[in-house]
Amino acid sequence: MGKTDLHIHSTASDGQYTPSEVVRLAKERNLDIIALTDHDTFSGFMEAYEKGVEEGVEVLSGMEITADYGGRESHLLAYCFDIEADSIKDLQRRHCLARLDRAKQIVDTLQKWGFDLDIEEVKAEARGLNIARPHIATVLVRKGYVANHREAFMRYLKDQMLQHIESGYDDYKNVIQCVREAGGVTVIAHPGLSYTLFDLERFVEAGIDGIEFIHPSHNYKLQKRYEKWAEENQLLVTGGSDFHGSNNNHMQNFGILAVNNELAHRVKRLSRQRKQLSSS
Repeated sequence: MGKTDLHIHSTASDGQYTPSEVVRLAKERNLDIIALTDHDTFSGFMEAYEKGVEEGVEVLSGMEITADYGGRESHLLAYCFDIEADSIKDLQRRHCLARLDRAKQIVDTLQKWGFDLDIEEVKAEARGLNIARPHIATVLVRKGYVANHREAFMRYLKDQMLQHIESGYDDYKNVIQCVREAGGVTVIAHPGLSYTLFDLERFVEAGIDGIEFIHPSHNYKLQKRYEKWAEENQLLVTGGSDFHGSNNNHMQNFGILAVNNELAHRVKRLSRQRKQLSSS
């Protein structure tokens, strides 16, 4: 039936490879359909789409959106939205500013802890694109404060260490609505890392369209649990490798942790229906 990966990152956020390179790698790993889901940005989409036409890989618009869920971060995957829609462009703009503000607060915190770094170093590492914690981790590694990214996160950048910092991201309900207004489909990302059944029901009430059941953090038992839950709630299921680059197990997962093409076609059909309704 062919293979699809609906969770991939590039240099447009915190990935190692450019959007074009991601598409080339996807072709090498026999993927038919992919979605570039960079954090809070779809700035790499057109480059990936054009490379996809050249390579024979279908590239869907996508984004992994950070949202506020009851005062803590949640991640939602958005697919097949109209990149020219005002609702999605405004959301991207707000979240880009929120990421910069959050990065400044993290850097201020690290300075108070005795680290010699500033926000300009982090912005340079991000190359003018959306700032993410891995960019801060890279600066810490380069300056010798930690040996690698894993140590940076475990000691200084994990969520528990930064709970005092307000995110500034849109509420999850508003994110779902913005994506819907752009004709897109919204899915709960890697639920096994974050949510109880009670939490998942709140997303259903807010109008979520599906859930990511294939993810590196999900074992077979979790995969089957979320697949069954989605069926009971008449929701879509999606999945992917959460590919960022050659670090850790990302490369070996790419092309292996995938779903069949039919699941991507279901996402596309729902998006087409929404766009048709909004234009009628």
